[in-house]
Amino acid sequence: VSNKLSVVESIKNNTSDFSLVSVLPENIEVESIELLENKLHMVGSSQFDDKNLEDLKGHTFIFREMGSATRQAMERFIGQQKISGFKRMELVSNEAVKQALNAKLGVSIMPLIGLKNELENKQLKIFPLKGLPITTYWNLIHAKGKQLSPAALALTDHIQKHKQEIIDEHFG
Repeated sequence: VSNKLSVVESIKNNTSDFSLVSVLPENIEVESIELLENKLHMVGSSQFDDKNLEDLKGHTFIFREMGSATRQAMERFIGQQKISGFKRMELVSNEAVKQALNAKLGVSIMPLIGLKNELENKQLKIFPLKGLPITTYWNLIHAKGKQLSPAALALTDHIQKHKQEIIDEHFG
């Protein structure tokens, strides 16, 4: 588990057979299997009332580290919506961001896929804001032309044949 820059480097340097990314890299050629939708929402502690963009000015925005695709999406959203006057905090993983949100330290834009338990338990909630959710797609990638092992070929074949069943069972 790492940020986008490190993951892409591991594919480029052939130190990883596969990587799971939400944004396809531009600086290397890859083959990809689109897996499932990745929706990014503004989330925060359930103690916060629903906020409009003006109300967010006084809050702390919790960012992922430089190189994270989620951070890039969050920065783009903040720029497009012209949000300013907020405090910043930077953390190195989605789990660290979730813990900061649970501790009521601020708000963040995060992938819905990792928030199921916190949303069901009402620890966190989604703020419905114009321009959100941001939708990307999770992709399994490997370097184009890479000679995959028989096990890796079997895995990609299995995913392609049973993708919808896997999504329905584990991510429905």
